[in-house]
Amino acid sequence: MKKILILVLSCLFLNGCEKGTTYTTSPRENFEALWKILDQNYCFFGYKDIDWNDIYYKYSPLIQDTMSRFELFDVLGDMLAELKDGHTNLYSSFDMARYWNWYEDYPPNYYKDIQDLYLGTDYKIAGGLKYKILSDANSERKIGYAYYGSFTNGISESNLDYMFLHFKECDGLIFDVRNNGGGALTYSERIASRFLSEKTLTGYTQYKNGNGHDDFTEPKAQHLSPSDRIRWLRPTVLLTNRHTYSAGNDFVSVMRILDQVTTLGDKTGGGCGLPFSSELPNGWGVRFSACPMYDANKELTEFGIEPDVKVLMDREEILSGKDALIDAAFQLLLKQSDSLNVETKSKISSEMFGY
Repeated sequence: MKKILILVLSCLFLNGCEKGTTYTTSPRENFEALWKILDQNYCFFGYKDIDWNDIYYKYSPLIQDTMSRFELFDVLGDMLAELKDGHTNLYSSFDMARYWNWYEDYPPNYYKDIQDLYLGTDYKIAGGLKYKILSDANSERKIGYAYYGSFTNGISESNLDYMFLHFKECDGLIFDVRNNGGGALTYSERIASRFLSEKTLTGYTQYKNGNGHDDFTEPKAQHLSPSDRIRWLRPTVLLTNRHTYSAGNDFVSVMRILDQVTTLGDKTGGGCGLPFSSELPNGWGVRFSACPMYDANKELTEFGIEPDVKVLMDREEILSGKDALIDAAFQLLLKQSDSLNVETKSKISSEMFGY
């Protein structure tokens, strides 16, 4: 489905984006081209209440014929930063302009050194997944823990099969997507389909159909079907932090719909616009949010998704090597598992593993 979506997206923008057909280093021409590309194709002007004309008049006086390419790059980068969009970048051979305040202004709530204490050195690796069974020292009960740090890391159906089989005796699963800055929506869908019991409406997508700021198609519904392989229907806690972004944010948007899933941690970073790329007359590349993606309630999550359970890491816990999110998720899953009767547990196990 996503391959078709990308093809459609490319066709829609074939004539909609400015591309430098005649090479020029003129600061004025490149400024005008960049402003126009965003004016005609950026998708969140109305949602973010941005007056792009005001931005033009703010930055236009800064453009001088005598400015260097480095000075021009900085001014154009500052102009793009007005969008406050992590999907918007300017690329040259010497730098990349970016807006990172969407996560830099928030506590990390994730430290790899602390996570390593939980994973140890005997964890398993399957594609982009790291996974291990965590045990309660007092009761010897088991909870599965899986970390997926980037949707750019490939993950196959077999990878998922082996992971879920490894967790077949566990009462629940902690699925950790903290610091997952995004990547391929294909992997997001592949994983999410393992948690579904029926075909599910997961959201809506719009596409630009004109040059106006509000020229979009009607929202198109997106559905996801359950996998025909091993599925995980036991209690699940999804760990998130502010650096969970783009495809990571989309994954959270889908998973939070499901009855057996609880999101825990901090608000995600957002990033619900499908990015598109274009080019300036001097050859610099520009990427920006072009198509808005809505959740199942037709709400935009560009600014992030609040967790069901808010848990943050405090200084004392960090210094003592404790991950408050993992610990809270572990205890929550034990309680959720205890709340299920024997008949329900047996039915879930039968649907998952056939026994």
